[in-house]
Amino acid sequence: MKIAALQMQSVLADVSANLARIEHAAKEAASQGAALLIAPELAVTGYGAGEAMASLASPAGGEVEQRLGEIARTHSIAIVAGFAERDGNIVYNSALFVDDTGNSHIYRKSHLYGDYERGLFTAEKPTADVIDYRGITFGMLICYDVEFPENVRRLALAGAELVVVPTALPKGTSGSFIAQTLIRTRAFENQVHVAYVNHAGGDGAFDYAGLSCIASPDGRYLAQASEQSEALLYAEIEPDAYAQSREENTYLRDLIQNV
Repeated sequence: MKIAALQMQSVLADVSANLARIEHAAKEAASQGAALLIAPELAVTGYGAGEAMASLASPAGGEVEQRLGEIARTHSIAIVAGFAERDGNIVYNSALFVDDTGNSHIYRKSHLYGDYERGLFTAEKPTADVIDYRGITFGMLICYDVEFPENVRRLALAGAELVVVPTALPKGTSGSFIAQTLIRTRAFENQVHVAYVNHAGGDGAFDYAGLSCIASPDGRYLAQASEQSEALLYAEIEPDAYAQSREENTYLRDLIQNV
């Protein structure tokens, strides 16, 4: 399955503009044969929207989900995009999956980063939900979640072949290390693909590291973006192509045998 990763410069608090940008990428990705498009953490609202996040939050089945579903159906492509999700008086930092047949699934971030996120969102308990789509089993995490090895391992043990990670990674030395070293390590130590999809540039509130990437189970890059500009990355997700890597690096099998 071919996937596309949108390194995107969101417009703060402008849901319509951001959905239009996602639709433009969905159309382009579908024309290139991609079956799944991934946009960054809080791509729909802009990560730095701050106090406006509560008023921008949309419920499951609400306007944001409906619009992304329309985009998916129009362009015959599935989409994962970060958005602020409202459930009553609670707001979650969430990622929404929609496909072109009407299926949908929401993942809520379990590890909030810093006072900024903790002041805006409620954390969800870690989960290991996986989705089967066009022959690939995948799970979702959001940004800081992937920096806890237990979260990726939990999905791998649940059968995930791909871990999709919308992120809002800030510019800096630690950000570069995470994008360039940690993500490939997570892929290697779990023998899964990892798609790590960041914002580009700055939004007036935060400056982002860029460096979106798609890593393979043997720890190589299948695709990588630069630090600054928007980009649309592509990669083929082919779990069967890494049988030798799984035979040489038997972490999951050995873990299960020793539990």
